[in-house]
Amino acid sequence: MMELPLVVGVDGSDPSLRAVDWAVDEAARHGLPLRLVHASLWEYYEGAVPAAGLQRPSARVMAEHIVASAAERAHRRNPEVKVSTEILPEEASDALLREGNNASFLVTGSRGRGELKGLLLGSVGLAVAARAHCPVIVVRGDDAGLTGIHERILLGAGDPDTSGEAVRFAFREAEARGCVLDVVRAWRCPTHETTDHPALAEEPARDHGERASALLDELLREAAAQHPGVRVRAATVEGPAPKVLVYRSAAADLVIVGARRRQGHFGLQLGRVSHTLLHHAECPVAVVPQRV
Repeated sequence: MMELPLVVGVDGSDPSLRAVDWAVDEAARHGLPLRLVHASLWEYYEGAVPAAGLQRPSARVMAEHIVASAAERAHRRNPEVKVSTEILPEEASDALLREGNNASFLVTGSRGRGELKGLLLGSVGLAVAARAHCPVIVVRGDDAGLTGIHERILLGAGDPDTSGEAVRFAFREAEARGCVLDVVRAWRCPTHETTDHPALAEEPARDHGERASALLDELLREAAAQHPGVRVRAATVEGPAPKVLVYRSAAADLVIVGARRRQGHFGLQLGRVSHTLLHHAECPVAVVPQRV
């Protein structure tokens, strides 16, 4: 049975080319074929502007150049990875979401062609990460995180109903990379529990910390038993989860979080932690959906 491909959205922009490089390395690690997809509404705009003097290359020719250049770049990076390409005449986010139904996971750059450089995350990456039913990796961050020199993956451990698939994904990824898996569960003590009885402030904080540790142990138990070779460092940290994970992403090669996908719900389905990481993390971000 052939493995489903790793699908990458390409548009010729620098962020998408960085995504191609990252995806080639990832495909090689997992033994997956790579599928490069370019989507735009070129068929609706072709010929819309009257020709005057020298004609610009047609949108179709430009699309063919984009995918051919991306495929050549992928081959130069690793000629052992099998690469296929596709040009689709539709909105990029719609095309990638459909492609994700037959993909091991989707990869996008942090920004698309024509989007403002000041954007923290482009509209396509946000839409795909918020709606796809397969794991989505948005390639962002500094060169250290992109090249994997930290040799560690960071998993933000959420609630069991949103994190089961993310935990399994994180263990498989750490095993494929042969790196450390850092798992962090952030917790906070409600203000009223410490201000109502200042003299007893340490007791509720200790209770919340212990509950976070127990939940973390339960969440990791099954996956850890299935992947005994993975080195796991689990920790509970007091503080807001988005801030904790963004800070720790600076020393990680990939940060992984879960996301709830409600059946029949068609809006953007991203929690505050995922949304913050997609805009501010210092390394690539994997959003792994959990169907409920």
